[in-house]
Amino acid sequence: MEHFFSSLSSYLWGWPMIILLIGTHVYLTIKLRFPQRHLIKAIKLSVTKDKNSSGDVSQFGALATSLAATIGTGNIIGMATAVSLGGPGAVFWCWITGVLGMSTKYAEGLLSVKYRIKNNKGEFSGGPMYALDKGLGMKWLAILFCVFTALAAFGIGNTVQANSITMMLESTWNIPAIYSGAVIACMVALVIIFGVKGISKVCEHLVPFMALFYILGCLVILYFNRSFLGDSVSLIVESAFSSKAAGGGFIGSTIIMASRYGIARGLFSNESGLGSAPIVAAAAQTRNPVRQALVSSTGTFWDTVVICALTGLVLVSSIIAYPEIDHTHGAALTKAAFDKIPYIGSFILTIGISTFAFSTILGWSYYAEKSIEYLGGHKIILGYRFIWILAIFFGSIMDMALVWNLSDCMNALMAIPNLISLLLLSSVIVAETKYYLWDNHLDEYAPEDIPQDQLTEETIETTQI
Repeated sequence: MEHFFSSLSSYLWGWPMIILLIGTHVYLTIKLRFPQRHLIKAIKLSVTKDKNSSGDVSQFGALATSLAATIGTGNIIGMATAVSLGGPGAVFWCWITGVLGMSTKYAEGLLSVKYRIKNNKGEFSGGPMYALDKGLGMKWLAILFCVFTALAAFGIGNTVQANSITMMLESTWNIPAIYSGAVIACMVALVIIFGVKGISKVCEHLVPFMALFYILGCLVILYFNRSFLGDSVSLIVESAFSSKAAGGGFIGSTIIMASRYGIARGLFSNESGLGSAPIVAAAAQTRNPVRQALVSSTGTFWDTVVICALTGLVLVSSIIAYPEIDHTHGAALTKAAFDKIPYIGSFILTIGISTFAFSTILGWSYYAEKSIEYLGGHKIILGYRFIWILAIFFGSIMDMALVWNLSDCMNALMAIPNLISLLLLSSVIVAETKYYLWDNHLDEYAPEDIPQDQLTEETIETTQI
C-alpha cells in the first residue's frame, strides 16, 4: 500500500497537476489585472476590524487561522527537500509560485464569501463545496471535495503534524513520544471545543509569535552568512535557468529539476488552488466578498513569498558558507543550518517546527469539521472531534510513511474540484472585482442575501436537545 500510494502521489503531483495549478495562477492573474499590485491595501485590510459586517470572526482571525494551517513543517523541512533535490534554483521557482498564487488565493476567498451560508446554529459555512453546489449546481463534485478534504486533514493536518512535534521533542530533549503526544492531544481538545472562535483566538496570538520567532532565527543565520548573501542570490537565479553547481556541489541539477521541485513545494506549501483556506475565509466579518479576497491573498504572500523564500536563502547561503554540510537530505540540511547559531540553534528549530505543526493541526481541524458538516450536518461534529483528538495521540507514536503519501494524494484530488469551480466561475470573480475594486466601491456593503440552511426535523430535535 505504501508503494502504491507513493507512486500515485508522484503521478498526481507530477507535471499535469503542476501545469494545471500554475496555468490557473497565470490565467487568474491576467484576467484579474494582477491583483498582486493591491498588496499594501490588502495588508491594511487584514488588520482592520469590520465589526458591523456579517461573520463569525475578524478578517485577521480568519487570515491567522488559514496561515496556521498553511505555515507548517513544509516551510522548513519541505523547502530543504526542494533545495536538496532540485538545487538552489528551486528557491526561485518556489518564490514565483507564491507571487502568482496570490491571484488564485484571492479568487478562492471571493467565492467563499459570495456563496457562503448560515447553518442551523447561525454560524457561517463556505468554501469550494458551496461554490460548486450553489454556484454551479455540481453537488456531486462538492461531496467529492469534502470527502478528499476530510481524508487529507486526518493525514497532513493531524497525524503527521503531531508526529513531527513528538519526534523533534524526543530527538532534542529526549521526551518520550507517548507523553508529548498526550499533552498535544489535550491542548488541541481545549481549543477546538470552542469551534472557529476558539481556534481563531489562539491563532491570532500564536501565528504572529511563531512566524516572528522563526524569521528572527533566519535573520540571525543570514547575518552569520552575510558575506555569502550576494553569491547566494546570484546562484539561486542562475540555477533557476541553467545547470549550476553550488559550493556544496549540486552537480547534475537542471532547470527541469529546479522548476519541478521548486514549483511543487511552493504549490504544496501555500495551498493556493487546493481549496482549504477559503473554508475559513467564509467565516470572516467582511462587508463584501472582495475585501476578504484581498485579505486572503496576503496568506500566500506571507507563507511563500516571505517565509519559504527566507528559508531557501538561509539554506543556500549555509551550503556555500559551510561546504561540509550534508545537503542531500532535507531534514539534515535544515538542522545543520540552524546548528550554526551558537547554543540556541536547535532550540529555535525545535520551537519553530513544534509551533508550526501545532497551528496546522488547529487550522485543518476546522477545514475537516466544515467538510464533515456539509456531508452529514452538525449532529456528527462531536463524534468527529473525539476521533480527531484520538488521531493526534496515535499519530504521535506511529510510522507516518504511508500516511504522508495517502495525504499527498488526497491533497491533489481535492484541488481538482476547487480548480473547476475557479475556472467555471471566473466571470463571477471578475464581475465582483470590477464593481468593488476597479470601480472603487470597496467600502460598500454587499446585499444581505446570505441563505439559511434548511433544517430537517432531526436537526431541529438534535439542536434542541
